[in-house]
Amino acid sequence: MGILAPAADERVKGVRLTTDSLVVDLMDGRTISVPLAWYPRLLNAAETARSRFEICGGGYGIHWPDIDEDLSTEGLLRGAPAPLSRPRGTSL
Repeated sequence: MGILAPAADERVKGVRLTTDSLVVDLMDGRTISVPLAWYPRLLNAAETARSRFEICGGGYGIHWPDIDEDLSTEGLLRGAPAPLSRPRGTSL
């Protein structure tokens, strides 16, 4: 006999930033909290730029237009920090 789990709804319901964390509430009741240090653009942005975001991608993404930062719930759930940037002109 199986147990039926409710379907996961990974769309963004709410977003808040603390002094050291990004906290995202999902439609299915889960809450994701990740270190703000994982996202240097957010960490180093002015408070006004951090507070101005848009839920996008059908509810599966968050966009900060003032700092050109985009995060997905998929990446947040995977625990994926922002990739390390390399100086221009360098290769892998």
